[in-house]
Amino acid sequence: MAETGEFSGVILAGGKSRRMGRDKSHLLLSGETLVARAVRTLEALSDDVIVVANTPETFSGLAARLIGDIMVGGGALSGVHAGLAAARHEFAVVVGCDMPFLNLALLQYMATLAPGHQAVVPHWQGEFEPLHAIYSRQCAAVIEAILRRGGRRIVELYTAIHVRYLEQEEISRFDPQGLSFFNINSPEDWERAQKLAARES
Repeated sequence: MAETGEFSGVILAGGKSRRMGRDKSHLLLSGETLVARAVRTLEALSDDVIVVANTPETFSGLAARLIGDIMVGGGALSGVHAGLAAARHEFAVVVGCDMPFLNLALLQYMATLAPGHQAVVPHWQGEFEPLHAIYSRQCAAVIEAILRRGGRRIVELYTAIHVRYLEQEEISRFDPQGLSFFNINSPEDWERAQKLAARES
């Protein structure tokens, strides 16, 4: 099991939330903002938690370093780039702030797989989960090149680096329902998240 401190933790909180209609990161779930909930989970894995946001000042008070994008305009890819550039450790666990049911055991398992690879990426129900992944800081330079040529999709990175993919059977040992990857994009998702959180408590 990876020890606390070997990994940085990066939380992306800069999305435009078009479908949701309001800033997701400040939504309260069980009395805690979504971003604070993510910080609390990653604190158990890392002594270097970073929140990447368009307006970092709105997140003051969190137990995390607050930064903005270096290369603006690339969406989530810009956020991953900024987080990796700021990370103090060789690897960083990167998650979206709108994923309220992060599974610490799964993240810890992913951390054990990182050495010898440049990324650890789950593959769940036919989809990659690039915002629930581990990246080496070496990826920052590759992402910068993608952004400079106008790329915006994180999966473009995977053809240029050594990736360890986690398949569904492996993930299911820790998270059979895949709730780790449930993210809030719409009012309907938010309603479901509240029901799940009530059941969780």
